[in-house]
Amino acid sequence: MKALAAEFFGTFWLVFGGCGSAVLAAAFPELGIGFAGVSLAFGLTVLTMAYAVSGISGGHFNPAVSLGLAVARRFAWKQLPGYWIAQLAGAIVAAAVLFA
Repeated sequence: MKALAAEFFGTFWLVFGGCGSAVLAAAFPELGIGFAGVSLAFGLTVLTMAYAVSGISGGHFNPAVSLGLAVARRFAWKQLPGYWIAQLAGAIVAAAVLFA
């Protein structure tokens, strides 16, 4: 359960920080973060979550990463549905917060 909560939070943070910066860059071009700022936002959100929760869950934060690890036999197939649900839920909640 800790691993699923960590994946939820990590994916939430990734979508909230990365997509939130992209929304701000598009909505307010005078802020000047541009492509480099959005790229840094995505990279720094992954970095912060990798340090914060990767020891708990492995730090996938992306259903494609979880699938790739399962295909490579570095992750149990039986854990994949739970991780996908947690990741999708985290992304949806982050998108809802950004929308609000």
